[in-house]
Amino acid sequence: MKSITKAGLAVGTVLLLAACSSGTRGSGGGGGSAAGGPSTGAAPALPAPTRTPTPTPTPPPYGPVLGTTIDPVNTALGQVAGAKTLGDLDGVLGGIATSARTAGRGLGLADEPAAVTTAQTELVRALTSLATDATKVRGDIKSRGVCAVGSAQAELGASEGLAAVSAALAKMAAAGYPTTFAVPQTPKQQSRSLDNGTLVREGRLRGEGVFKVDNGGRGDAVVSLALNGKSVHSVYVAKGQKASIEGVEDGTYEVYFAGGVDWDSDTKAFTQSCRFTKFQDTLAFETGRTATSWSITLQPTVGGNAKTDEVDENSFPQP
Repeated sequence: MKSITKAGLAVGTVLLLAACSSGTRGSGGGGGSAAGGPSTGAAPALPAPTRTPTPTPTPPPYGPVLGTTIDPVNTALGQVAGAKTLGDLDGVLGGIATSARTAGRGLGLADEPAAVTTAQTELVRALTSLATDATKVRGDIKSRGVCAVGSAQAELGASEGLAAVSAALAKMAAAGYPTTFAVPQTPKQQSRSLDNGTLVREGRLRGEGVFKVDNGGRGDAVVSLALNGKSVHSVYVAKGQKASIEGVEDGTYEVYFAGGVDWDSDTKAFTQSCRFTKFQDTLAFETGRTATSWSITLQPTVGGNAKTDEVDENSFPQP
């Protein structure tokens, strides 16, 4: 009997230890359940987080975007007619070029409706072309390719970029996206001239001197005999023609000539391809046994003996 009792105790002891060991593992090392019951060892399930969908951004209406982009270009073009000097116009042209480039970049990034995709592509290209054309006119002003406000305005008015912008915006308007864009009113380019030999300025021709001019240059010219920096006699000599002034009075004259295209009789100046030149040597006319006769050729000549200097327009005597 004693041996049976000990064996039963041993078994009971083992069972008790096993029960305690199981309770310890289920508690995670922190003791038993607060209610005194056995622990299962599993954490309660948490509800899944609720995700709020990100809204798709709505693109801004295209009409206001187009108008805001084009308005600065339209404003800059509106200043063309008001320019009174070439300096003023040069500044206006700079504004046109800058605003056109900015507009082209802005529209290139805009989210346009499918109905105007082609028109927008054409407009972006046209704005870039307009910026290039305006910059070219500025260069022509600097190089005297255009020498008057009217001729510079006319060059801009004939710009392919300006016509292309207008055409692309017309397509936008037809698709329901109008703008306030307006092409500026500009004069047409001209090519006026005088008859060969016309005296632009006729002083007292009571002398016996003769002044002959042979124009072998690239354009028409007005040649002047001047005293003390002021023109006394001026003659119009067409390209490839000869002309003369007869009856020049005695004196020592400076010789100036202005060359170019499109003679404006009101301002007495060429409006395009202008150049202003002065002969380094003076011409002395004296009455003696024979009358003095001088001949000059307006063309670089091998062996020529008359040197010339370019003259600033502002110091050039008006013919």
